[in-house]
Amino acid sequence: MNFGFIIDNRKCIGCHACTVACKSEHEVPVGVNRTWVKYIEKGEFPETRRLFSVMRCNHCADAPCVEICPVTALYTRADGIVDFDNRRCIGCKACTQACPYDALYMHPDEHTAAKCNYCAHRTDIGLEPACVNVCPEHAIVSGDMDNPASEISKLLARETVSVRKPEKGTNPKLFYIDGDRVSLNPAEANPGTDYMWSSQASGVGHFAKYAAERLDNSPLREEAARQNLVQIEPRKKARRVYDAPDKGVLWGWEVSAYILTKAIAAGAFLIPAAADYFMTVPLAVREFGTIVALIFLAATGVLLIMDLGRPDRFLNVLFRPQFKSWLSRGAYIITAYGGILTLWLALWFLGREEAVKYVEPLGIVLALLSAIYTAFLFAQAKGRDFWQSPMLGVHMIIHSLMAGAAVFQIASFFAKPGIGFTMVLNLLTIVLLVFHLVTLAIELTTTHATEDAHRTVKSILKGEFSRKFWLGMVFAGNILPLFWLFAGAPWAFALAGVLILIGLWFAEDIWVKAPQRIPLS
Repeated sequence: MNFGFIIDNRKCIGCHACTVACKSEHEVPVGVNRTWVKYIEKGEFPETRRLFSVMRCNHCADAPCVEICPVTALYTRADGIVDFDNRRCIGCKACTQACPYDALYMHPDEHTAAKCNYCAHRTDIGLEPACVNVCPEHAIVSGDMDNPASEISKLLARETVSVRKPEKGTNPKLFYIDGDRVSLNPAEANPGTDYMWSSQASGVGHFAKYAAERLDNSPLREEAARQNLVQIEPRKKARRVYDAPDKGVLWGWEVSAYILTKAIAAGAFLIPAAADYFMTVPLAVREFGTIVALIFLAATGVLLIMDLGRPDRFLNVLFRPQFKSWLSRGAYIITAYGGILTLWLALWFLGREEAVKYVEPLGIVLALLSAIYTAFLFAQAKGRDFWQSPMLGVHMIIHSLMAGAAVFQIASFFAKPGIGFTMVLNLLTIVLLVFHLVTLAIELTTTHATEDAHRTVKSILKGEFSRKFWLGMVFAGNILPLFWLFAGAPWAFALAGVLILIGLWFAEDIWVKAPQRIPLS
């Protein structure tokens, strides 16, 4: 069996009966939806048309939400239905970033993920989903696509159908008859303008805290909307007139901060441990780096748990893992790295300095993995095209080394690590800053594969995030530190270190939030 949906837009009248039936069947709270209807108007008077598009989970054959879920709360059944178990969900919100169709939401009361599950409890006893039963026009068709006698199979055989975002390679099983591009592609109808429900808070309850971070509430909203309209309106003549509330930025400052603390934890150990293979690094310097790494790794764990909707279930990641997810792999990497750092300090405390040499190579490997694994996690978030960049892993390694160098630049103001290490540290910091600027230029100026990625870059360079990028990340975090490093005074080196960390905060915050501004539905 292989269940799927067809939405026949020739029949849909936009009555929202499917939305109401779904809410009633599953007790879906106000402010979030498993299925909803989007209205789009296109054309110019008198040649106008209103389009209705039912939005919901696509029950993809290659579902990215299933792959990224760290605890198998999302899974694909034998009959093709992508179902979920909210008893296992930890509320990490990774699935909301992985889904290209914006089908998942966070339950405001239970703080777990939820979505359309094809009314699996009804399907199991031979009934159709509630939305199919209630539709007055029979515009929603469900059934087994592998059964040639089923209505859905016959429609697929004789009608021209379309799916949303086929380029994602998810093989969605939600098909549209007479599906219009301006309705199915979220970039076609500008979401930056006012429309019914556009001013609602992003979700309700716990997740309404992200409402303030929405583009609609930004002081730059009008300018961003104007820029979008200049690009979109003359070409497409389409606008939203009714849609579900925007979910907002679900990965907020906690994720940005965790990436920064993780970078410090990796870099503080990496720099002295790796440098010791090329020059003699005092044991006290390596000891300091290990202590700083352990402290910031602990902070990383705290931030990770803080960001979870269900922090009480955090241990599910370690004891009930789904190893395809880089969230699960990352949890084990961080745990192992913390164990190695603790072992290093224990050996140092016991005076076993020779044994430390055997621990450091493994520590270097785990530090590199800790620095880079988030790039693989973001790559699993197929809903965010900008995160699919192969440069992301390079950025995270550079950021870790920059963070580690910044820590030692600040520390050198209070304690002298030795003239040799100081000279190497200064040269390394300068090289890292220059290389970072070069990689930024390459990533942000080359042609991007998708419109969503291009729009993200535009928002970074010229839009909502431009001030943070140019003033905070580039000028304060890269150019000013270069100036102070050439000043030659210990206080100038320390100031450069502080500025580098400030620039890295802006970098992580922009890279986390900017792609989430792009609408997925």
